[in-house]
Amino acid sequence: MKILVSNDDGIDSPGIYALSKALKEIGDVIVVAPLAEQSAVGHAITMQIPLRVTEYYKNNEFFGYAVDGTPADCIKMGIKNILKYQPDVVVSGINNGSNSAINIIYSGTVSAAREAAIMDVPSIAVSVASHKVDNYAFAGKVARNLTAEVVNKKLRPGTLLNVNIPNLPESEIKGILLTKQGKSKWDDIYEERIDPYGRKYYWLTGKMLPLDNTIEADQYAVMQNYVAVTPIHFDLTDYETFANMKSWNIENLFSLKENMFK
Repeated sequence: MKILVSNDDGIDSPGIYALSKALKEIGDVIVVAPLAEQSAVGHAITMQIPLRVTEYYKNNEFFGYAVDGTPADCIKMGIKNILKYQPDVVVSGINNGSNSAINIIYSGTVSAAREAAIMDVPSIAVSVASHKVDNYAFAGKVARNLTAEVVNKKLRPGTLLNVNIPNLPESEIKGILLTKQGKSKWDDIYEERIDPYGRKYYWLTGKMLPLDNTIEADQYAVMQNYVAVTPIHFDLTDYETFANMKSWNIENLFSLKENMFK
């Protein structure tokens, strides 16, 4: 099994090291990750500046390839230029901080997996719901077992699994649930501060607004000490609104001939 591993916390993060170590138990792991942290960059790709790829060593051993770009860049570069073939699966993580509910939109971790799904490669994004992770061992085990299951059972093309894990010892985890993307979101605040030269600057902060109250929602499930596994895809069409708008007859709102010479 050929497994491509990436993240958004950077190639030097402890999470990606723990993930690659866990996945080496079931397959051949190739790491292609951002040279520096790329948290919350979403699905950005680099277009106007060149990308550079360097071999990265950890503890005097080759660990993987560092790309001075975004998580999505890493997947494109990894498959098209480094591997030059499609891996069996892509796994992104282990991220510090949850990527549930509305956070999915901003997440570089999820975007790496989503880029793989766009390229028709099964993929998984794995996050632990804390910015100070106590132990990656359980998250690594979840990632390893789910990866084997995805390769064995397949995913529908264009779909990826978004996995969020409570920052708890395995003994305190209540179980693993199949969930939906929740509606919880951040109440963002740009905190005004003063730099040493007396000039104003702003630092993004805030708090999560818990808008979900059902165990089927990813964020709520994690808050109840469950691992949340959510299948997501990149088709953003609102099909209910699409059906309702059929009655609008928007194709008749104006005549092309009438507007051609205005």
